[in-house]
Formats: sequence, C-alpha cells, structure tokens
Amino acid sequence: MTILHQAITAGALSLPQPYLLFLGDAAERGYAKTALGLADWAGDRCVGEFVLPECAVTTGLARMTPAEAHARGARSLLIGVANIGGVIPERWLGALVEALEAGLDLVSGLHERLSDIPVLAKEAARLGRQLIDVRSPPPGIPTGSGRKRSGKRLLTVGTDCALGKKYTALALAEGIKARGVAADFRASGQTGIMIAGAGMPMDAVVSDFLAGAAELLSPDAADDHWDVIEGQGSLFHPAYAAVSLGLLHGSQPDVFVVCHLPGRETIMGMPQFPIPSIRAVIDQTIALGSLTNPAIRCAGISLNTAALDAAAAEAEIAALANAYGLPVADPVRGGPALERLIDSCLA
Repeated sequence: MTILHQAITAGALSLPQPYLLFLGDAAERGYAKTALGLADWAGDRCVGEFVLPECAVTTGLARMTPAEAHARGARSLLIGVANIGGVIPERWLGALVEALEAGLDLVSGLHERLSDIPVLAKEAARLGRQLIDVRSPPPGIPTGSGRKRSGKRLLTVGTDCALGKKYTALALAEGIKARGVAADFRASGQTGIMIAGAGMPMDAVVSDFLAGAAELLSPDAADDHWDVIEGQGSLFHPAYAAVSLGLLHGSQPDVFVVCHLPGRETIMGMPQFPIPSIRAVIDQTIALGSLTNPAIRCAGISLNTAALDAAAAEAEIAALANAYGLPVADPVRGGPALERLIDSCLA
C-alpha cells in the first residue's frame, strides 16, 4: 500500500486521473461542492459519478459503477463530498471497498484520513491501491509575520459557506489573465487544490499558524502581479470564522469580493444563525482586514444565481448594484456585469 500525504511545498499534486466522482448520500448541493467543483472546472478529468441510493444530488455526469468507470479509463475514485466534520461514515465503506476492488485508487480531501480507517487500509494493502489524502498541510508553517508583501492580492469572502467563493476566484483569475495581466488562482481548500494542483488546505492548519499559512500561499510577487485567493468559510460562521480570519490576516488583500447566495436565510447546517447582510460582511472584513492592510477595499459583490432564471438573476444583480453602489455579477453567467466587476478589482 502507498499512502500519500501531499505537502504544498513539494510542488504540484500528482493524482491518478481520470476521476470517478463519489457523491455518497449527499442530500444538498452544498455538501457535494467538491464533486460539483471538479465537474465544472475539471470536467475533462472526470468520467462520471458514483452515488449511494439515498443521494439527492447530481453533477450531471453519467452515473456508473466503479467497474464501469474503470473500463472507461478512470483511475481513482475521488470523494466529492464535504460534510460537516469532514468524516467518512461507515455507510460509505462498502462503496469505497468496491472502488478499490474495481482497480481504482481513493482520493479524499476530508479531515478523516483514508489510511486511518482499518478496512480501507487493509483492502488497499491487499489490492496494491493508493489511499491519497489531499488535506495535509506542509510541515514547518511559520506564524504570521504581518509583513507587507509585494504584488497585488484579491480575496473572496462570503456571507456563508458553500456559495461560490471558489468559483468566483477561479472566474476572476481567468478574467484578469484574459486582459493580459499576470494572475494566479491560489487554492485554500481541498476542491481548489484538486483543480489547481497545488495550494494550502487552510482548515487543516493549526490555528496559531493560519496567518502564516496564508502568507506562504501568496508570497512576494511582481508589483503588477495578482494573486486571486480562494476564500474559506465566513467571518460570521460560528464554527469556521477562525479559518476565515486567519486567511484574511495572512492574505493581506488589497481588494475583496463578497460572495452571496440570494434566498439563503440561515447559515448552512445551523438554522439558528441568520445569514448576515452583505453590508455587515463588507464592514467586518474592512475592520478586521485593515490590521494587516490598512488600504483594504471592497471591489464588488459576486452572486450565485444558479437557482434563478435569467430575468430574475438580472433583476437581483441590478437591485444589489443599485443598493450598494458597487459592481455586482454572477461569475458563472459572465457578461458585461463580470467585466465591470473585474474593472473594479483592478482599479
């Protein structure tokens, strides 16, 4: 058995591809964000999806068994679920063993390590398969220094988790590069790392070293170079705000974009906590972010309008732009609204 623990400082990930995406028994799209992100941004490396009977989510890819996927060229089963706590439930184990028996390696970005699960370790050893845990920070991360670094930085922040921070960062990085400006997408979560091939799993870093990890993620660069940094969690999330704050302090963003999902009223998985207003997120991000970059500013708002038709999405975008006096866009829909948001980021 080979067990790989990826260190960011060791370079790009080398994952067995193509992937079969495992959605388990996900009941909401937010919990399947890893699979959805891979399907949207690395679809050419995915042959299909594998689900349990209770699953209520789909990536739109063909559903197939591990054996069928292996016959079509798949080389690994990638766990595409990001559940609360990052655990591998016992009810998944039969499906994961089935994948190993079909000839697939297992790839996971969850907190619980594949190699720590006896049945998976035993079967992987017997079959000669790899258990690959992506969510492993590199050794030797320093504490944050607060030192101002060269180059420009953009951070996506959110009113909640799982609503578009990664998609927004990817789209903005592509849009900036399309204008001939040097830019890099900097992944800070497991899905982004799988897409980009490198990054820093911020929520697996010990809290004292979060700011230092963010500094490593976005090092000194040319004065005209942009690092577009994938945000994590929300400053208003009762469980994950610490990760969001460490990433904010270490990123030292010159600009940030607030990501929001219209219609979501409470924090995902925590119905007793209401979604904060966009204004509250802007004010809090500036208040806290100014510690390491006093010049921090909000460049605009990114909306996830996937649940709206084109007319309703356009109306929502226009209403928020008028209310906040800032550019507002859905980065997936693109168009002139996204170009205005990029203009504001680069201004």
